[in-house]
Amino acid sequence: MVKKIAFVFFLIPVSSFAQEYVDLIKIGYGQTFNNGYVDVEGSTFVKSVEADLTFPVVVNDNHAIITGAAYSRNNLELFPEANFTSLHSTTLKLGLASTYTEKWSSTIVLLPKIASDYKHITGRDFYFGGLALLKYQKTEHLKYRFGLYATSEAFGLFTTPIIGWYYLSPNSRFEMDMSLPIAADVNYCLGATTLGIDYYGIGRSFRLYGDASESPVYVDLSSLEFATYIQFNALQKSVLLRAKVGYASNNYEVYADGDTIDLGLSAFSFGDSRTQLNPDLNGGVFVKFEAIYRFHIASGSAKQAEH
Repeated sequence: MVKKIAFVFFLIPVSSFAQEYVDLIKIGYGQTFNNGYVDVEGSTFVKSVEADLTFPVVVNDNHAIITGAAYSRNNLELFPEANFTSLHSTTLKLGLASTYTEKWSSTIVLLPKIASDYKHITGRDFYFGGLALLKYQKTEHLKYRFGLYATSEAFGLFTTPIIGWYYLSPNSRFEMDMSLPIAADVNYCLGATTLGIDYYGIGRSFRLYGDASESPVYVDLSSLEFATYIQFNALQKSVLLRAKVGYASNNYEVYADGDTIDLGLSAFSFGDSRTQLNPDLNGGVFVKFEAIYRFHIASGSAKQAEH
């Protein structure tokens, strides 16, 4: 079973000679339905809210500074018949995108974050992560990417390699955006609408404070989402409105604070002898709505931001 899948906000501009853009703003709201507890009576549902802001600052023709922030909240019952708990995460983004030749470019981003139930915020809620990607322009329409993501979490150190590619057909209708094992998106544009399928892997942790009398614990979240979507393209494909439906496996595992693993590497956990304090959750159907503001770098005066 997949225990850890890295969660990364893909703040890197998707690039090819045919099309270049960056999603400056992305807002999403989703909900799963009837997530039953494994081997225990009862069920819950998960509500999620996400907001992502990316603001690149062009330094020169070959370098751009990447800044921004991302926020997420997940709300659910961690135990049967318990009160709903909100799990918050706020991530800052600071990095550098560089172009070396017509074929090679890179992106390095620091991703510090604060994640907990936000009832109290201490230094222990601060986690430091980072992402490094090397990109190779194979052809006019195909780009490969290779990288590494690493972060500290409440459960210990986690890291995963990233292998992927971006392909845009010559008529700009068929698109593949792959960053495995984290994310995948395949879609076809019909003009005013786009039809697609995507996959998203989420993995992160949140420290819980609750009442002062309670023993300190943390939540280890791992989720895989598979969805189909329809997207409405407005204002020359600058405003995208997306409706998604799919299946999500949700695991919000609760552990005692200090009960950690030696290392998380992609889908594997080494030295994991932890004792889970709550029952597992079954996966369930989910719906999600997203609004995206996309800036097309290669259009008009925006060509000066190309990197």
